[in-house]
Amino acid sequence: MFERTSARKEVNGSASGTGSPVAGSFCDHDGVSSPTASPSEDYRRRPIGVFDSGVGGLTVLHELLVALPQEDYLYLGDTARFPYGERSPEELQRFALELAEVLLERRAKLLVVACNAATSAALGVLQERMRETTLGVEVLGVVRPEAVRAAAITRNGRVGLLATPATVASRAYERALAAVDPHISLTPVAVPGLAAIIQEGREFTAEAVEVVRAACEPLREAGVDTVILGCTHYPLIARMLQRLLGPRVRLVGSGPALARQVEHALEVRGLRNPQPREGSYRFLCSGEVEAFRRLGARFLQMPLGEVEHVAVSQAPAAAGAGGGR
Repeated sequence: MFERTSARKEVNGSASGTGSPVAGSFCDHDGVSSPTASPSEDYRRRPIGVFDSGVGGLTVLHELLVALPQEDYLYLGDTARFPYGERSPEELQRFALELAEVLLERRAKLLVVACNAATSAALGVLQERMRETTLGVEVLGVVRPEAVRAAAITRNGRVGLLATPATVASRAYERALAAVDPHISLTPVAVPGLAAIIQEGREFTAEAVEVVRAACEPLREAGVDTVILGCTHYPLIARMLQRLLGPRVRLVGSGPALARQVEHALEVRGLRNPQPREGSYRFLCSGEVEAFRRLGARFLQMPLGEVEHVAVSQAPAAAGAGGGR
């Protein structure tokens, strides 16, 4: 039911002395890889790695902090290459593999792709890479949980999608919804530029509101009763969207749905952090540190503290670089 790799596992107690997952696994009825023995305590104390093209994924991290407060988290925002929303699938796959490697080097026990464009283009590639290794790390994305949630709550079977051009072009949500319920119809709308406006914290002008209004119009005409927010930046304008779509339309964001999936994966694989105290959270970014800290606090609704800069491979600016992610 859920998007995640079956992943292999290392033998418990590696030569380096760090704990690791145990050898052998089976899949439960949801397709979640389940260990035949418990992972070591050291491994369970490792952080959950989360990455995004910028600060939008902090809306997902916020939900994880609330749902799983005892876990430690490591968040990586690829602000140097933001926005992702008009990148090619090949670029997004390369970026995702690079960011995953940064988090794995820092001993992440589970990876969360908190970016809709990266999930749409690269989730399968990431999962395959984990299958090719003996790391045994699950990779979870934002698309499937939102599709499952939208299918569960729609009353008339008509669902809308607001997303970036890359996400809409991937048709990932069409496939995910069809897998859950082939009778649901999806009306996708690409909204270039909106994520960049939200991330940069610019004032919402009358022109920007009209961009959002124009994006909502096809959804109103289609009579959708449920709308998927296909970009992790969009929850920050949920009230505006609700006003423009109408009070009876239900909005589905990635944060709550993905938090439930992460909780399920930790439970099935025996990866819950055993510490009784509140967990920690740390931040990495590939762009300007102070800008990330300032914007991040607004998205996370919590102070960020120290932010570590990480170097990533450079890439040409995306076509229409003012676009969303």
